Amino acid sequence: MKIRCLIVDDETLAQDVIEKYISAIPTLELAGKCDSAVEAIAYLHDHPVDLLFLDLNMPGLGGLEMLKTLTNPPWVILTTAYSEYALESYEYGVADYLLKPIKLERFIKAVNKVAASIAGSPGQTVSGASHESLCIFIREDQVTFRINTEDILFVEAYGNYLKVHTPEKTFVSRETMHDMEKKLPQSGFFRVHKSFIVSLERIDRIQGNRIHIRDREIPIGEIYKMALKQRVGSRE
Repeated sequence: MKIRCLIVDDETLAQDVIEKYISAIPTLELAGKCDSAVEAIAYLHDHPVDLLFLDLNMPGLGGLEMLKTLTNPPWVILTTAYSEYALESYEYGVADYLLKPIKLERFIKAVNKVAASIAGSPGQTVSGASHESLCIFIREDQVTFRINTEDILFVEAYGNYLKVHTPEKTFVSRETMHDMEKKLPQSGFFRVHKSFIVSLERIDRIQGNRIHIRDREIPIGEIYKMALKQRVGSRE
């Protein structure tokens, strides 16, 4: 079954780029194009679609304002030239956020997220609970970074800061472990120590009171040991 897509963007050039990318992916089907949010709302009333490519900055009603009007929205991938709206946009449970000019490989990655979610949860629509787990935003040195949760190895307390370890980079952010626990999806992450949260999918082995992830040994706190044993056992 193909994923029916609607492009909502007031720029013809942006519409053309997304349409070209859609045509290059066999699992996608272009249902229509709208030049404004108002036009898109009317279109969705009579033509249900699976996925919106929605521009944030449009005259009149913007993309986020449009999302507020939809009671049962389809999956949404936001598109914009302005990165400063990224953090706010994820409060609406969007699947992904693409910065213009959009590269094909980044487009494909975003679409793959939606396709995998649709395959795993037939008929599921956008909600904060189902999409916020795809990525998180953290601030480091006056810059806000988006990190896909699938890339996170583990999180480490670092004084008044946190270190978020990924294969490519370690991000340092002024946040608490409690706040990070709320950000990360409970299905994939587990707190194993007062100073460590690990990705369950990234664990190489558990040996004694230590978790091995790549070249790091992470201690298991006594108060977390039994809960971790139960959690890992439920995944086997």
